[in-house]
Amino acid sequence: MRKPKPYIHRDISWLSFNYRVLQEAKDSNVPLYERIKFLAIYSSNLGEFFRVRVSNHKNLIRAGKKTLKNVEFEPNQILRQISKVVNKQQEEFSQILHEEIIPELKKEKINIVTNTELNEEQTDFVTNYFNNNLIPYIQPILLSGDKIKPFLQNGALYLGVYMKSKEDNDKEKYYAIVKVPSDVQERFIVLPSKKKSNDIILLDDLVREIIPSIFPGFKIIDSYSIKLTRDAELYIDDEYSGDLLSKIKKGLKKRDIGLASRLVYDRTMPQHFIDALRMVFELSKMDLHPEGRYHNNFDFMQFPDFEMSHLKDISLPPMAYSGLRASLDYYEALEARDHLLYFPYHSFDSVVRFFQEAAVDPAVTHIKLIQYRVAKNSQIMDAIIQAVKNGKQVTAFIEIKARFDEEANLSWGEKLEAHGVNVIYSFPGLKVHSKLAMVRRVINGSEKLYAYFGTGNFNEVTAKIYTDFGLFTTDKKLLKEAEMIFNYLETKKKPNREFEYLGVGSFRLKDKLKALIKKEISNAKKGKEAYMQLKMNSLQDTEMIDLLYEASQAGVKIDMVVRGICCLVPGVKNLSENIHAISIVDKFLEHARVFIFCNDGDEKIYLSSADWMVRNLHYRIETMVPVFDEYLKYIVKSIMKIQLSDNVKARFHNHKNSNKYKTNDSLPVRSQYDIYYFIKRRVENII
Repeated sequence: MRKPKPYIHRDISWLSFNYRVLQEAKDSNVPLYERIKFLAIYSSNLGEFFRVRVSNHKNLIRAGKKTLKNVEFEPNQILRQISKVVNKQQEEFSQILHEEIIPELKKEKINIVTNTELNEEQTDFVTNYFNNNLIPYIQPILLSGDKIKPFLQNGALYLGVYMKSKEDNDKEKYYAIVKVPSDVQERFIVLPSKKKSNDIILLDDLVREIIPSIFPGFKIIDSYSIKLTRDAELYIDDEYSGDLLSKIKKGLKKRDIGLASRLVYDRTMPQHFIDALRMVFELSKMDLHPEGRYHNNFDFMQFPDFEMSHLKDISLPPMAYSGLRASLDYYEALEARDHLLYFPYHSFDSVVRFFQEAAVDPAVTHIKLIQYRVAKNSQIMDAIIQAVKNGKQVTAFIEIKARFDEEANLSWGEKLEAHGVNVIYSFPGLKVHSKLAMVRRVINGSEKLYAYFGTGNFNEVTAKIYTDFGLFTTDKKLLKEAEMIFNYLETKKKPNREFEYLGVGSFRLKDKLKALIKKEISNAKKGKEAYMQLKMNSLQDTEMIDLLYEASQAGVKIDMVVRGICCLVPGVKNLSENIHAISIVDKFLEHARVFIFCNDGDEKIYLSSADWMVRNLHYRIETMVPVFDEYLKYIVKSIMKIQLSDNVKARFHNHKNSNKYKTNDSLPVRSQYDIYYFIKRRVENII
């Protein structure tokens, strides 16, 4: 009997990725404030994971076995694995925070003070702060078995209070809930401190200090932080009919009252209190997740820095892209050749300018773009509103199923519509994840088109922290096919011909990728050189993984940079021994997708919005754009070479999810820094 091919479950692999984030917090070579930031990112990532992925597994269980007949895993088993991994990681999280980060802060005379450590002056300050700022937001609720079932807001912080009556003859245990209003108040409050010292108290501990005054008839035994995470999935991805827009609006209203997916609690909480909370909130053991003293640690992003720059990373300010500098005629520069930018090493200003120039240029007649995640204060959105005022025809496709950005995207869509932009919203059953824009100009009766293909969103905020490629082109082959995409989005009529140059999700993108891999397999079997270099966020589609296994067996050399989920197992003898896969977690979030194929010496290089996941390859509109210019190919290959040489921030993917660092005796290569200086060395920074 043939041995089944190995795969790592996507959620277990994702937890391994999030542990790589925690490794950055653990690494003493990382500056202290950056370590705190990584604690915050780890916590935020995990919260979203429970709200979406864990909720999904629990809902499969609630739905019953009939629903599970086509599911390739047993949800109960996966939940047990998730719980085991997360609990172990949370113990390490607490150890890093309390035994490493807080002592290191003390060395810098930054003290996180608990309510039991306040001096007299600080106690007075805390009392006044509570009276002046917190009284309207404190909502104490005394629990009474299953008679009173308070509703805990999704993701909000609470203190569970364990009390006894001050009356001697009353031996009952009493429990209460008090909200910590971190949604309306600063989480970190700077206290009066000694000279050259900085004392900070968390809002949680400030509330702990005043709890006795809230329950004057009781003796406070102790208080413990708790947080309830609720199901955040909208369950609309597979709905193919009806008014999708109204469904999303309705779903958003229900998001914060969804079923509980976990109760996070202080691991020092006594069992009798845990049992009481389980009864009140109707939770199972699987819903319980012990953590440390503090929750919602994403708030550590706002930790006061006291202007201590030596505790932060070296700054890598974005470089102006001189190929489209202000002194040049913008459209003449675009027409001269293709332009490739790599963010955040390059400033995003050149992309913003693409829309700003179009808004005011009298020759521009049309602007079209796809928005997946929109910045809160978007210069691009402001530019296209201005374009409408200047008489341009503007069409914006707004994807309102972009998870956790639905509300913001809806808001922008309504604002754009109010200003006259032709807004097209999501398709039922299909996400539009492509990052594409076009501008049409008419000069002396002649049409000129310009396109931008990106691996990341038109978002000025994420462009400062996500690594992404952006390609400006006037290549007629690519322009024609970009028009086909927009025509489909506007008319919902499928193109009457195949995409020859672009790979487009839902239009045989997967077939194009499979053909490229199969050609490498064929060439390897003929004794020709055959290789692939693949960079993506996630690899989960088993059909693609099987094809990579086949390529490895045929002798194709495969080097991969997979930041997050990697369900493929590299290095297995007689199966994947020719596949080497690393993940890089560092200062910036690796987000670009790059696919390089040897192609018998005539290399094919693609930039893409699509990961190799079932959802991207089957249920989304994605774009994969070829790079034709030889110099730009050289740039992409050079960046990939640097990343594959990383021996500082690279970790190996393997079957154990051990996240072992890639190390060797070569000179240290921290790829994000080396890429920054590589770009800086380019002639006039033109790439």
